[in-house]
Amino acid sequence: MSINFPLLLVLAVAVCGALALIDLLVLAPRRRAAVAAYQGQVGEPDPAVIDRLNKEPVLVEYGKSFFPVLAIVLVLRSFLVEPFQIPSGSMKPTLEVGDFILVNKFAYGIRLPVLDTKVIEVGDPQRGDVMVFRYPSDPNINYIKRVVGLPGDVIRYTSDKRLFINGQLVAETLLGEEPGSLGTSVLYREKLGEVEHLIRKEMGRYRIEPGREWRVPAGHYFMMGDNRDNSNDSRYWSDPQIPKELLGMVPDQNIVGKAFAVWLSWPDPKLRNLPNFSRVGLIH
Repeated sequence: MSINFPLLLVLAVAVCGALALIDLLVLAPRRRAAVAAYQGQVGEPDPAVIDRLNKEPVLVEYGKSFFPVLAIVLVLRSFLVEPFQIPSGSMKPTLEVGDFILVNKFAYGIRLPVLDTKVIEVGDPQRGDVMVFRYPSDPNINYIKRVVGLPGDVIRYTSDKRLFINGQLVAETLLGEEPGSLGTSVLYREKLGEVEHLIRKEMGRYRIEPGREWRVPAGHYFMMGDNRDNSNDSRYWSDPQIPKELLGMVPDQNIVGKAFAVWLSWPDPKLRNLPNFSRVGLIH
């Protein structure tokens, strides 16, 4: 069962805020009135009694304590930066399993939490960006891939693993075998727009039929993983509920933000290894 954390966070802030407001407008005046009445009835008030009359209800005390913290987290997470952990190898060698990344939430526009409605235009995804988005077939799942196709682009990926955008072959430079792969995988340096980055290909593995072509509709994006033969991306998505012309495309409303940095790496906590900072840096 997936948990809608943004919704839970918004509800928590709302509940804590409501408790603080009720205390400010209703409960606190009642406590002050009770203390004043008690002081008027006795000659010498007992401090213990005054403390008891002034004591906030437990729920109100917790609500008032948590409200500012939760409110700050909500603002930061919804409008500025949100952390994610990489669960799979689909973006190798750029991102490894266990990398903790930071995602810029305002790079592509300010959106309301939970509703994901864009209220302020800031910018649009650019070719080569590493982007987090909600999977079109299940918006409760976050994916991370690289932006390959922009609205209006024609994308083609051939049987010999070459990428064409609007009829132009995307430039790539062979770097050599992937260390430790025994020749089964090779690394290339690819240039998408102004972005140069590494991609990984597996020799002898072919998943896409030759001559496959996609036209990117307005308001949508075509996404691919840097681990080209081990990535569930726009080339392979299937969903009978999605119109054929939109199949494999990420709509603008599903965008979460732009991944820009790795701040921690923890490959496999089950092996009792410690988190490390060896991969800290900007994402290209």
